[in-house]
Amino acid sequence: MASLWQFFGLPNPDGSSTEKKPARQTPAGSTPTPASLQKTPQLTVAKQPAAPSQTPLKHELEDTASVNVSVKSPPPNWKGPVTAEGEPFHDLGAHTRLRNAIPRRALRYVAPDTMNRIPTREMAKRVHQGDSIIVDLRPMVHMDTHQNVCRRELQQMGNEAGIGVFALDAEDKLLLLPGKDVVVDVGRHELGLQTLLSD
Repeated sequence: MASLWQFFGLPNPDGSSTEKKPARQTPAGSTPTPASLQKTPQLTVAKQPAAPSQTPLKHELEDTASVNVSVKSPPPNWKGPVTAEGEPFHDLGAHTRLRNAIPRRALRYVAPDTMNRIPTREMAKRVHQGDSIIVDLRPMVHMDTHQNVCRRELQQMGNEAGIGVFALDAEDKLLLLPGKDVVVDVGRHELGLQTLLSD
């Protein structure tokens, strides 16, 4: 009966094998005689010529073994573990913390100043840097015409900058200006000032 190690094709670590040992070999000088020859003692068995020495074969095997076992060197900047073959080993269980990078983008909130103005030039610079801006026109409660003027200025600035201006509420008092390389999903949401500014 085969052992568990043999089932997986591995050598038995205990050294004991359940396999049958090979049959006893005859001495090197003589060859086994068949049963038919053993009955007739008059016949003699001719000796076979000695096999050529196997030292060249050993050298050939050593050469091929040295050729096949070539250890690769890891990439020049590799600092992690390496496998037995020299390949870099990426341990997916090892977690390394990245240094906290300084954020390059921001979400900015802009409201009209004391004179009810919106700084569109400075906002355009920030939008080109990647910042997204939310403009709040709610402080101008009873100034509908001034709110419309601010919306038109923002729409004009958006056209010059190549970005869209999106409304975040039903009254169009919270407006979003996405920064450079910011994607806004307009397919699922109704965003924009198309109805107000098309007049």
